[in-house]
Amino acid sequence: MGDSQKNKAKVIVSKNGPYLVSGNLLLEKETIVSDNDGNSVEWRKGEKYPNKESYALCRCGQSKNKPYCDGTHLKINFNGEEAASRQKYIEQAEKTAGPEIDLSDEQDLCALARFCHNKKGNTWDLTEKSDNSQAKEEAIKQAGNCPSGRLVAWDKKTGQPIEPEFAPSISLVEDPEKNVSGPIWLKGEVELESGDGKKYETRNRVTLCRCGQSKNKPFCDGCHI
Repeated sequence: MGDSQKNKAKVIVSKNGPYLVSGNLLLEKETIVSDNDGNSVEWRKGEKYPNKESYALCRCGQSKNKPYCDGTHLKINFNGEEAASRQKYIEQAEKTAGPEIDLSDEQDLCALARFCHNKKGNTWDLTEKSDNSQAKEEAIKQAGNCPSGRLVAWDKKTGQPIEPEFAPSISLVEDPEKNVSGPIWLKGEVELESGDGKKYETRNRVTLCRCGQSKNKPFCDGCHI
């Protein structure tokens, strides 16, 4: 996707209604793969949906035509009031400092994908031990696998975030370990606009609620689990 097309990629959070997607964004399923101990270890791409220039994704969690909206939000009087902060991520995030990398963490964005803990340690401890090359590599991997962008690793030498490379697209998270469908995962700096016309900070990765229960709408807060 070229820059001009990328700039057209957009999601609007309609008032008490669906996510209105435009810009011919790829829509596919993506599954959290777990190890024998139940730890999240990697992502596996799955079903791709037919390409559409625009489409509406269910936000209330009750559509009979998921992932698409079928108007059920009107029948159930869905309250989709947005409660998320409009501050920039870095203004809200806490920092863990390490010798080679730093880690920023905004807990309110947690979508409970659980990549931040496994047999090799947790992202915070690994960051503090990042003068060890294996710890550094694992900390960066764990932070990069966080779909919500709650966790971001930063290169101390350059001061730049270490982000996975994503083309603008949308993934529907599936979580078989917890036997649930997870959030809507926006990737690659897709513009996100509120129902009141104001824009949220454009980020490389964010997760949007699709169960209708999040207390941090439009973002996922793990209520699907």
